[in-house]
Amino acid sequence: MKAMIIDDERLARVALRRLLAEYPHIEIVGEAEDAGDALTQIMSLQPDVLFLDVQMPSKDGFQLLAELEVAPKVVFTTAYDDYALRAFQVSALDYLVKPIEQEHLARAVEKLGGEKLRGEKIHSQFPQSNTITHSSTVQYLTAEHQVFVKDGDKCWFVRVGDIRLLESEGNYTRLYFGNNKPLLLRTLASMEERLDPSFFIRASRRHVVNMRAITEVESWYGGGLMLTLTDGTKVEMSRRQAQKLREQMTI
Repeated sequence: MKAMIIDDERLARVALRRLLAEYPHIEIVGEAEDAGDALTQIMSLQPDVLFLDVQMPSKDGFQLLAELEVAPKVVFTTAYDDYALRAFQVSALDYLVKPIEQEHLARAVEKLGGEKLRGEKIHSQFPQSNTITHSSTVQYLTAEHQVFVKDGDKCWFVRVGDIRLLESEGNYTRLYFGNNKPLLLRTLASMEERLDPSFFIRASRRHVVNMRAITEVESWYGGGLMLTLTDGTKVEMSRRQAQKLREQMTI
């Protein structure tokens, strides 16, 4: 498991590195003392987890996360407990107050070990249509990947498998996960091409559905289907896409 320590205090980085030495499966691949250096290293090193300070020069830890298109797991490390609620609002894995105690770190490391980290490296979250990098090998965002989603002042780390529905609204796409419905400046087509087709299927011109979120399927007009999702939402599937769904879900 590749980790980065991001903290503007050298002694704090040294202390955390010493504590993490107790866990041989965690490899510290980089350190940074400010958000600018951290962003460069994250893009280059693609760590699985960030041990991230909140208060740093220029930009704080939350501002750094807002610039990441694909976010690793995050464990906040800070001298203040004022930011705990905000940290968990962005789905941080844990929040450790300095001086960090080995017992508290052990719990955070246990959480890291208990979750499947991302596999292949993805260089963008849901790229806009004019920034897509074309390649002969498509790297899909699988159900276990975690992506950063921002809508106005709100932001989330979202497991892709928890997104049950994507709905087109012109050049925007609305995501449905939990009780949240953020609107992103991305076309549905550009987002769909990054999603694992073994999990997500196009239902219609306006909808892409997570097949694991379908709880009921009914025959509908013109050979189509009416899908009921886990939250009770009804999505009409066209005849053409209904045939694809039948092929994918038939034993």
